[in-house]
Amino acid sequence: MKKFFGKIKNWFISHAPTKRRIIQLYSALLHNAYLKGFITGDMYKGSTKNVCFPGLNCYSCPGAIGACPLGSLQNALGESSVRTPTYVLGILALFALMLGRTICGWLCPVGLGQDLLYKIKTPKIKKSKATRVLSYLKYFMLIVLVVIVPLMFAVPGFCEYICPAGTVAGILSFPNNPDWLADLGPFFTWKFTLLIVIIVLSIFCYRTFCRFLCPLGALYGFFNKIALLGVKLDKNKCTDCGLCQGVCPMDIKKVGDHECISCGKCISVCPAKAISWKGSKLFVRKNDTDMPAQAESANLLGMVKPKEEAVENVAPETTVQTDKIAENTASEVKTDEEV
Repeated sequence: MKKFFGKIKNWFISHAPTKRRIIQLYSALLHNAYLKGFITGDMYKGSTKNVCFPGLNCYSCPGAIGACPLGSLQNALGESSVRTPTYVLGILALFALMLGRTICGWLCPVGLGQDLLYKIKTPKIKKSKATRVLSYLKYFMLIVLVVIVPLMFAVPGFCEYICPAGTVAGILSFPNNPDWLADLGPFFTWKFTLLIVIIVLSIFCYRTFCRFLCPLGALYGFFNKIALLGVKLDKNKCTDCGLCQGVCPMDIKKVGDHECISCGKCISVCPAKAISWKGSKLFVRKNDTDMPAQAESANLLGMVKPKEEAVENVAPETTVQTDKIAENTASEVKTDEEV
């Protein structure tokens, strides 16, 4: 029986969620905290709906308690002839300067959904030159559908024609509209088909939407190098072994570039310890990203040994000098007592 329960315990330890996964779950819940909406289909209309949240999460989702920054940007640009989109541009700049694409890796609900889909055991599409080329498609989406189309036609192009989060939000809202099937047409058929394609591809290819289509990630990526939080590379320590690129599931060329979502996988595999967290003293400890609590404790216990070995390996000359200093100190104390 002890072996049986021991196996169960080991299974739970090995399958414990990482700290990044826990933060992703909390973030998704915070973005969609109006749980009643998922049952009734009614959209939340409280005061927090005027606040932009950092991740991609449709404004029309029944559970959303905040606004999507990408949708807000398109609507603001569409009304730019009437008023300047100061608030939206300012909040996006704040998010980007603080976190960059760390938002994609840690806070975005759509990113979490893709991470969970990719865990389904199937043959996987490995990254290659083709995926790296396709990763630039999201910049086309940003320039054309997010900027040009809203400015010229006052239409939120990406939300209208591409965004899968908006399609999911429409499906989740059907309890509030029993006749919604009768209202569907070719336009919804296109978006629903695209949603299914993205979901299926996300099972076989890591973060299909993030890597190839998401303009919000493209926008945040411009700020990766100057963001307060993210991963950074010490070029003086780097040996160009390539392990960081090999373990990274994104199409990066180097650590911390515009494709990096700061998942932290590269930190633990770097043999030269050249990769670390920016702002680690304020936010997270080194190498804490993908380590369950139990594994972390074991690692901390293992870290004690090198310190003990270091004491044992002290040079003999240093030990002799230390003993002499101790003897001299003792003799001085005796002399003072005699006086």
